Amino acid sequence: MMMPAKREMSSLRQFNAILRKDLIRELRTKEMITSMGLYALLVLIIYYVALSNASQSFDVSQIAGGLLLLTIVFTSMLGLNRSFAMEKDQGCIEALLLSPIDRPIIFFAKAIGNLIFLLLVEVMIVPLFYFIFMGTGTVNSGPWWMVALALLVASIGIAGVGTFLASMSVNTKGQDFTLAIMFIPLMFPLLLATVGALSAVIIGEIGFEQTYWTMLSGAIAYNVITIGVAFALYEFMISA
Repeated sequence: MMMPAKREMSSLRQFNAILRKDLIRELRTKEMITSMGLYALLVLIIYYVALSNASQSFDVSQIAGGLLLLTIVFTSMLGLNRSFAMEKDQGCIEALLLSPIDRPIIFFAKAIGNLIFLLLVEVMIVPLFYFIFMGTGTVNSGPWWMVALALLVASIGIAGVGTFLASMSVNTKGQDFTLAIMFIPLMFPLLLATVGALSAVIIGEIGFEQTYWTMLSGAIAYNVITIGVAFALYEFMISA
């Protein structure tokens, strides 16, 4: 009668051990957060230069949702590549596979770790994005908690699916290119839905709430389906 409880506790300890390892390593080196933050800043600068000669009548809020999400997507791919590249270089992946750890536990621990790192970067770049592109122009008409919720839903999907794909591409010769080739097409429905939700709340037209919740519901449905599939297939994929 006690076996399921013991197994549950064992799985929880395994999850905590893997996640704690990733967090402690990042706290010591700050390598991933620093590189992701600097990369996001460079992307924002490129956007600013590209839009610097736009006419005075141009309303950046019309494309702000897309610009913000693209910054997060590009930054996330850098973080996903670096996290698994370090694991491969240090032999951690082989050690995890040789240890008696359930493969889905590895998936969830790595995905949660990547999600935490991505959210930390977002906390830094979202206010900076607002200051650069919207601080002196049109202010978003919707509440900021709706923007934060949309970004959280997108980040969960990016971390979940991205972790699965990064695990597949880490052993390929051109892992950066391979991840991008798989990641962008597969994430397209999530990106489209999230940009729609972000644009609705940032532009803030009458009745934007209905558009926002419709788009966000589609993004949540995408996350449930794709992360569920990734969870089901992860054991077979990583053991191959």
